[in-house]
Amino acid sequence: MSTPVLDSAVLRTEIRLFGREPGAIFWILLFPTLLLVILGSIPSFRQSDDSLGGLRLVDTYVPVAVLLGLILGGLQGMPQVLTGYRERGILRRMSTTPVRPLTLLTAHMVVFAGAALASAVLALLVGRLAFAVRLPEQPFGYALALLLAVLVALALGSVISAVSRTTKIAGAVGSAVLFPMMFCAGLWVPVQAMPHVLARIVGYTPFGAAAQALNQAAGGHWPGWTHLGVLALWSVLLTAGAARWFRWE
Repeated sequence: MSTPVLDSAVLRTEIRLFGREPGAIFWILLFPTLLLVILGSIPSFRQSDDSLGGLRLVDTYVPVAVLLGLILGGLQGMPQVLTGYRERGILRRMSTTPVRPLTLLTAHMVVFAGAALASAVLALLVGRLAFAVRLPEQPFGYALALLLAVLVALALGSVISAVSRTTKIAGAVGSAVLFPMMFCAGLWVPVQAMPHVLARIVGYTPFGAAAQALNQAAGGHWPGWTHLGVLALWSVLLTAGAARWFRWE
C-alpha cells in the first residue's frame, strides 16, 4: 500500500520539532512584526507622505513585513532543515521504510507555509491595532497574491536545498539570495518610493511582484495580472528546477 503524500503523524512530529526551534519561531513568526513595531514607533513613519500617494511609511511596510516571514522561512529556515535531513542520511534511511521521503518533505513544507502565513496574519493584525493600518480592501486578491508568494518562497527554498550539499552551503546560498529578495520586497526602500524604472524591473522578481500585488490588493484593487503571472511563472520554473536537481542522498 502506498504511503499518502501527507501523513498526519509525520506532520505532527514536524510541528513539534519546529516548536523546539526558538530561532525559527523568532525569525519567521515574530521578527517581521517586531520590525514593523519598531518602524511604526518612529513619528515620521506615521505621517502622510504625498510622494506615496498620501500613505504613511508604516502603511507601506505592512506588506513588507508580510513578505519577510515568507522570505526568511523559505530561504533560511527550510533549506537548513531539508539539507540537514539529507546530510545526516535521514532521507536515505526513510526510503527503506513505509514512510517515503516525499511524505516528510511535504509535511515540512506545510509547517513552514503555515508559519509564514501565521506571521503574515500577525503583521496585519498588529499593523491594524497598533498603527491603524487598513486591512486589505480586496481580501480575495490579497489572499491569492499571498498564496502565490508562499508557493514562490517554498519553491525557491527547495531549489536552494537541491543545489546545497551541506547545511553550511545552504546557509551561505540562502544568505546570498536573501538580501536581494528583501530589497525587491521593499525592505530598504518601499516599492512605491522606488524610481519608476527600478520599480518596473523589481516587479519581474518573485517578491517584487508579490509586494506590488499585495500593495494593489491592500488599496482595494485587484492585483495586476502581470504581477500574478510573474509569481505563477516563477513558481513553475523554480519547482521544475528543484524537481530536476533535488537528490535524496
